[in-house]
Amino acid sequence: MDSPTPPRSRILIADDNPTNVELLEAYLADIPCEIAVAVDGLDTMQKVASFQPDLVLLDVMMPKLSGFEVCKKIKQNPETRKIMVLMVTALNEPGDVERAVAVGCDDFLSKPIHKVELLKRVENMLKLRHISDELERLRRYIDQMEESAGPTAKPDEQP
Repeated sequence: MDSPTPPRSRILIADDNPTNVELLEAYLADIPCEIAVAVDGLDTMQKVASFQPDLVLLDVMMPKLSGFEVCKKIKQNPETRKIMVLMVTALNEPGDVERAVAVGCDDFLSKPIHKVELLKRVENMLKLRHISDELERLRRYIDQMEESAGPTAKPDEQP
């Protein structure tokens, strides 16, 4: 029996530097996914709402809203908090990593980006996102089944 085809992933690249965007797009070319691009923090929030990505590759240093602010907004919103966020930045001080974790990022990758490392992290984060989605669907299904079955008698009770 063949396993079901995994859903086509959506990745949002949020970076104000066109060279970085081109590099990330080239690195992700072999991954079966849809890619959208945001050029600043406000654009990122709009694209999160309209594109509904599974994963955001989020630069920290962006105009209008920083990556830290964007990540915090994504993770605080019940509609978007399950989106995986991979911070991609030239910042590499321990305090930067701590701040990224504090605002809810799921992983942190320092520039310069190494293709193999990026691809493995993206692959793992997308797997985790899809497994989480499937688990949520199964939970809803079980809840519906329990609701439709009605109350059940305990094994030691006689009808």
